[in-house]
Amino acid sequence: MRVGNTSILRTGLCCATTMKQGKSGLGLEAQQALIKRFADQESFEIGETFTVIQSGKVDDERRPQLRAALEAARKTKAPIVVAKLDRLSRDVHFISGLMKHKVAFIVADLRRRHRSLHAALAEKERRMISQRTKDALAAAKAKRQAARWFA
Repeated sequence: MRVGNTSILRTGLCCATTMKQGKSGLGLEAQQALIKRFADQESFEIGETFTVIQSGKVDDERRPQLRAALEAARKTKAPIVVAKLDRLSRDVHFISGLMKHKVAFIVADLRRRHRSLHAALAEKERRMISQRTKDALAAAKAKRQAARWFA
């Protein structure tokens, strides 16, 4: 859904795990700020924001605000934006279910970390290539020495 010329509408989701955290609002404000900053960087707007104040231990299906956010996202065909993945859920089965059913969600914090992850993987691959090259050269050297020994 387009808003203006350049923005795409998204659904925001902020979560606190206890009533005390919900009342203080500090964690929620930090999540909202991260989502807003991310939306500004990516040139989209947050249309509606849902706030869940409930323990992550509660079954995700019994979190009415989460269900409402998912329903709003489905109706508007807009991905849900969360500050951190664990704010959506800490249940791998639930998150993989969202992915399986093509429920789009964006994790604002993960994108930055995702770049770091790719860099770390590239660095690891570089070390692995170096080790494989050293191993191959050592094997070739051993083969030449063995050939000389038996010649």
